Amino acid sequence: MRIAVSSGKGGTGKTTVATNLAVTASRAGRSVGYLDCDVEEPNGAIFLKPRITETRPVNVSIPKVDLLKCNGCGQCGKICQYSAIIAMNKEVLVFPELCHGCAGCWLVCPTGAITESHRQTGQLELGLAGDVHCVGGLLNIGETMSPPVIAAVKEAAPAVDLLVFDSPPGTSCPVIESVRDSDFVLLVTEPTPFGLNDLKLAVEMVRALKLPFAVVINRADVGDGQTKRYCEHQRIDVLAEIPDDRQVAEAYSRGEMACDVIPKYRGLYGDLLTELEKRITAHDR
Repeated sequence: MRIAVSSGKGGTGKTTVATNLAVTASRAGRSVGYLDCDVEEPNGAIFLKPRITETRPVNVSIPKVDLLKCNGCGQCGKICQYSAIIAMNKEVLVFPELCHGCAGCWLVCPTGAITESHRQTGQLELGLAGDVHCVGGLLNIGETMSPPVIAAVKEAAPAVDLLVFDSPPGTSCPVIESVRDSDFVLLVTEPTPFGLNDLKLAVEMVRALKLPFAVVINRADVGDGQTKRYCEHQRIDVLAEIPDDRQVAEAYSRGEMACDVIPKYRGLYGDLLTELEKRITAHDR
C-alpha cells in the first residue's frame, strides 16, 4: 500500500501525521517505509531519528556541446520547450538550471555535437528508525527543480507492506510528483479560513489526478465549522479529528512522537491506519 500524506499549505501537521502513522503501522507488525518527499525542507528525520546507513547523489541529465561538431542548425533550441539551450550561429548557450533532461536536444542534433552529461542537484539519505525504513531527499541550495529528487526518493523505496509518502505542501509540480502513483491520499488540514482555502485547492488536485482521498482535520477544536461543512457538502470523508493538544505541541517542540509520549494517540493513529487499509482494499476491489 502507498499512502501519500499531503496538504494544501504548510504547517497543518502533515509530517506529524505521516511519521506517527508510519511508526504505528510498524509497531502493529507491518513492514513500513517512510519517504520524505519534502526535499526542499525535509523534517521527518527530526522525529524518526533514523540511523543513516547510505547516502546517494541525485544527478540529472543535461546537454554537453562540442562546438567543433556544431553546424549552427538550431534544431536543439527549436525542440527545447524550456529555453534551456539556445543556438546562435555557431554559439550554443546551455542553461542547466532550466534543463528537464528530456534528451530532445541530443536526439535531434544532426552532427552529434550534443551528448548527455550529468550534474548533481541533490542527495538521498537512507536509514532505519527502529523497524521503519526511511528514505529522505535533500535538494541542493540554489536549485529550483525538486521533482527529480522526489522521483529519486520514490525510486529508492524499499519493498515493504506499507509506504508512507510525506509530500511537500501546496498543489504544484513537486506535490503532484509525490502523490501521483499512490493508492490513497490523506489530506491534512486545519479548520481556519486559510486552511479551508488551500484544502479546496488540494481537493481539486487529487480529483484531477483521479486518486481516492480523505481528510484529517488537525487542531480540530479551534477555528470554526466551515471545514467540516465543506467536507460534508462535497461528500469527503473525514477520517480523524485531532484536537489542539498542548501535550502534542510540547512533544513536537522536543522532536518527539505523539504516539510515544501520549498513550491516547496510539489508538487514534491505529484507528486511522485501519480505516485507510479498509478503504484501499475496497478501492482495489
